[in-house]
Amino acid sequence: MLKLVKYLKKSAGIIVVIIALLFLQAYCDLSLPSYTSDIINVGIQQGGIEDAVPSQIRDESLKQLFLFMTTKEQQVVQKHYEQKEDGLWKLKDVTKDEREELNSIFAQPMMIALTLSADSEETKQMKEQMQLPEGVSILDAMMQMPQEQLDQMKSQMAEKIEDMPEMMVDQASVSYVKAEYKAQDMDLDQLQSQYMKTTGIKMVAMALVIMVASVSVAFLSCRVAAGFARDVREDVYKKVVSFSNAEFNKFSTASLITRSTNDVQQIQLVMSMIFRIVLYAPILGIGGFMKVLNTNTSMAWIIGVAVGSILLVVLVLFAVAMPRFKKLQTLIDRMNLVTREILTGLSVIRAFSTEKHEEKRFEDANQTLTKTNLFVNRCMTFMMPTMMLIMNLITLLIVYVGAHSIDDGLMQVGDMMAFIQYTMQIIMSFLMLTMMSIMLPRASVSGNRISEVLHTSLTIHDPEKDKIQEQSKESSVEFKHVSFAYPGASENVLTDLNFVAKHGETTAIIGSTGSGKSTLVNLIPRFFDVTEGQVLVNGVDVRDMK
Repeated sequence: MLKLVKYLKKSAGIIVVIIALLFLQAYCDLSLPSYTSDIINVGIQQGGIEDAVPSQIRDESLKQLFLFMTTKEQQVVQKHYEQKEDGLWKLKDVTKDEREELNSIFAQPMMIALTLSADSEETKQMKEQMQLPEGVSILDAMMQMPQEQLDQMKSQMAEKIEDMPEMMVDQASVSYVKAEYKAQDMDLDQLQSQYMKTTGIKMVAMALVIMVASVSVAFLSCRVAAGFARDVREDVYKKVVSFSNAEFNKFSTASLITRSTNDVQQIQLVMSMIFRIVLYAPILGIGGFMKVLNTNTSMAWIIGVAVGSILLVVLVLFAVAMPRFKKLQTLIDRMNLVTREILTGLSVIRAFSTEKHEEKRFEDANQTLTKTNLFVNRCMTFMMPTMMLIMNLITLLIVYVGAHSIDDGLMQVGDMMAFIQYTMQIIMSFLMLTMMSIMLPRASVSGNRISEVLHTSLTIHDPEKDKIQEQSKESSVEFKHVSFAYPGASENVLTDLNFVAKHGETTAIIGSTGSGKSTLVNLIPRFFDVTEGQVLVNGVDVRDMK
């Protein structure tokens, strides 16, 4: 089949466009689970607050947070915030990396500040130990502490936070930002609604891009495949037209019909699927795996279980169905051969009353082809439910393992939902490749059959220069010491044959069945080349004519 790749050269530009569209489609497909996760985690659970970086913060709150920051961290925060006349510190325009740096700086101080300002049993005990009067908070008292005592207290708190999961620290810092916004009388419902709308619009835009890319890829793939099939079919036709009887005897007319029609259609179908599936599946699968590693590496083993299960099912199906797939094209050849023989020899069949025998021949060929097709299709029917069962079991496994991670504070609900979607995308990419891996062997057989026709060496070649026949009323056909043997035969059919058939005369060729009468006639139009001697038409050797 690889020998036919040269027919794609004309469509090289379109193929580049298809690959670019596939990358765009995969990017959008892989972005949707992330947006779904953001809607659940940020939009619903965190009220539209993305991280621990507040868009604005009160001066007293910032001073409290500075208690738990190093001097360098305080300088970074002051660099990216600007104090307004109302006393609020507002965030300047920052890059993604700068925001991540601010988030890491704010997270632990915010958690400590939230814990110390909460009305819990632990804070009450701390107030009693510090002997604070009523109405004085722990944070206010810490601002008045000596630096040594403050450092000692900060180190004790830092040790406790280090043992906590990062997810819990992030959630606590977001709760602090939410409480800060509430203290500033900000509309938290509006903030949440705005985040949900913005994310939803992005998802709709991504879905539209996926639709446009998918339709464009399908259209361009079909166009490339149709052009590919047209060129292959044209070359096969030109090659078959140049065949002599020797090549026709080698392939049979029925086989050449199948190769020019059904085999080309098989390759056209697979070619259109290659651009839509074979190229797209690895992009989606690799991209999904990379996204999974960024989401949660602790459950990556589940993907290994899923892929291993799919490969096991595929191997079993290959072992059972693949031999039948390879026989299909041969059986179609057989069916065409029997049908053609019956139709062309219909009058002879009726004359000798062999209808029952021919009906049995056709029935045998038809039943064999039908049974093989049914077997293959039943295997394919069995595959899809099995794959769906694996996908559903993997979903249950992810939910089970993910629930424990959520309970331990190692994961959020949105992350688990995104992990499920990424896993399904990876499984679907393997499933698509599996479907193609079943179709490719049949297409490969068809490709090899077509290549066999295209690369067949002709036994009869036209001369480089055509000898012009002399125009004469005395036209003649002359055989000079002609001998002929069929390719592969050990004996001659004709040996040292000499005669001249002149214009206006009647020359009778008489002999028993199999004596070589038809062979002799076929040598005149050069359906075969003589083994020895010459066949002359008007004095010119037929091998010197075009």
